[in-house]
Amino acid sequence: MRTFYHDNLPGDCRLPHDSGQELSPSHLTDLGVLYYNFPPLSPTSSTQIEDLAKTRHYVNRDEITVSPAAMGSVYEDKIKMFYDEHMHEDEEIRYILKGAGYFDVRDVQDQWIRIEVEEGDLLILPPGIYHRFTVNQDNYINAMRLFRTEPKWTALNRGEDTDANKLREEYLKLRPQGFPDQMS
Repeated sequence: MRTFYHDNLPGDCRLPHDSGQELSPSHLTDLGVLYYNFPPLSPTSSTQIEDLAKTRHYVNRDEITVSPAAMGSVYEDKIKMFYDEHMHEDEEIRYILKGAGYFDVRDVQDQWIRIEVEEGDLLILPPGIYHRFTVNQDNYINAMRLFRTEPKWTALNRGEDTDANKLREEYLKLRPQGFPDQMS
């Protein structure tokens, strides 16, 4: 995983958009984002994923492959949809099994922080954080998604209604104090 400020220049979202301003993992922690690395080929990774799922009460999981071959004619539309700024009312948990991509999250000044993820990286985004996702120029990622309830992916695009969402407001209240337990 690499973390840096997005350069905010126009162009294909799948390009690195690296501003050259690297950030430490503590920037993510301050935003409530958790990061782990469990190399998929490591004999302990499966146990580590199971332990994390048990600790954080994830009871369901599935896999998603984002690629032209897997998605066919809807691929470009899906990339645009995933890249629309949005939030969720649940944690978003992604364990990268193959491929690579970028999660962008908003910092406290509303600037984009780009998180480059690859095989073995696991990210947990808190409910209420504005973010977006894209694959890199290889146009391929395969990820495990973990859920506390039935598998679902409901994006709430940024706007006045979403800014007033109860979970968005709770996220903003927690952010200045930090996220002490990160285990609700």
